[in-house]
Amino acid sequence: MPGRARAVRGGTNLRDRVAALARELGLAAETEVEVGRRLWGARRQIDVVARDPKTRLTLGIECKYQAEPGTAQEKIPATIEDMKGWPIRGLVVFEGAGFTKDMVAFLLSTGKAVEFRHLPKWLELYFGL
Repeated sequence: MPGRARAVRGGTNLRDRVAALARELGLAAETEVEVGRRLWGARRQIDVVARDPKTRLTLGIECKYQAEPGTAQEKIPATIEDMKGWPIRGLVVFEGAGFTKDMVAFLLSTGKAVEFRHLPKWLELYFGL
């Protein structure tokens, strides 16, 4: 599938940048944390789990990157639905020029998503930093 390797590198890079940002803010951050199974049996993993070591407040973060227009964005509503099965609160962090305006509007309307450029302030507010 064209672009697949680039999308994986982009998504992995975004995940690593999110974890690094959490650590810069004084949070503990783990990547690829397994939290059970999905409805069809696949293992459920959260890209980044950030935790305040003082308060133990925890947040799961799914990272979605799309450099070019394509169908990857169509999986995001399922991701937001899947977060309901997590044992902690979840957030989708997204980045890339490939998301349509409609998808960006949908993501922001859910209250469960934020663009990466706005993540530092979002984390500061959520964790009370």
